[in-house]
Amino acid sequence: MTQMQTKQLTQMKQADEIKHIQGRKARNRLFRNIFLASTLVGVIALIVLLADIFVKGIGWLDLDFLTGNSSRIPEKNGIWPALVGTLWLMMITAPLTFIIGVATAIYLEEYARDNWFSRFVRMNISNLAGVPSIVYGLLGLTVFVRIFYFGNSILSGALTLTLLVLPILIVAAQEAIRAVPATQRQASYALGANKWQTVVKVVLPSALPGILTGAILSLSRAVGETAPIIAIGAVAFTRAIPDGLRDSFTALPVQIYSWAGMSNRDFEHVASAGIIVLLVVLLSMNAVAIFLRNKYQKR
Repeated sequence: MTQMQTKQLTQMKQADEIKHIQGRKARNRLFRNIFLASTLVGVIALIVLLADIFVKGIGWLDLDFLTGNSSRIPEKNGIWPALVGTLWLMMITAPLTFIIGVATAIYLEEYARDNWFSRFVRMNISNLAGVPSIVYGLLGLTVFVRIFYFGNSILSGALTLTLLVLPILIVAAQEAIRAVPATQRQASYALGANKWQTVVKVVLPSALPGILTGAILSLSRAVGETAPIIAIGAVAFTRAIPDGLRDSFTALPVQIYSWAGMSNRDFEHVASAGIIVLLVVLLSMNAVAIFLRNKYQKR
């Protein structure tokens, strides 16, 4: 092979490499633009939705609306009974979900043997996370309202929502506990700690940020659910403020759903104002959880 042929062959190889690199760059730009467009679709839809809600509802949001009762007249409507009912539900649902969910995840990951039964339980917990919420509502109606005679009460609603969001928190807590390096456990055992001390002092502090992320997701779903609490008999129109666990109640999602179905167009503005209040409650809950998560991540 002559020197000229060698030089031509080298140039051809370089040209092929350049074309290959250019093709890879073109594919990268294509997929980057596709992913960017996918992200923008969700972001733009969210911005448009929030803008529409705030334009319609911000003018109706005042102290009378926050402290008033439900009314058939749009201008006299208030959201206080629904707000109190939602806070009651979350004060019961949040601790129950966290305690039961974390305890279940600890047992499955740290204590349960790896056999067919534990694998069966894990598989079904994962499947339960995708069950429609109305199914949990019917379950709550059958078990808590009719069998245990709790009635159409806050307790029935809170227990139903707990069942609804438990699988989400359990799965998230399992993943967080599983992500703790085995070397940390082994180091704890080497220092003389027993199983329980290792779980409490080593595993849980390391897994807590991931567990709190699961808590944010689960409680965010719980606070916005309508179907389960309608199924157990939450009222859509009430002036009564609940005083205890056995009292009847309404909640923000139920009240907003009721307003949105009214024929009077002014109720759209009332419903938008209710959505703003619901978003504030949701973001406040998430802010507390995010603060705790970031605190433990720093540790």
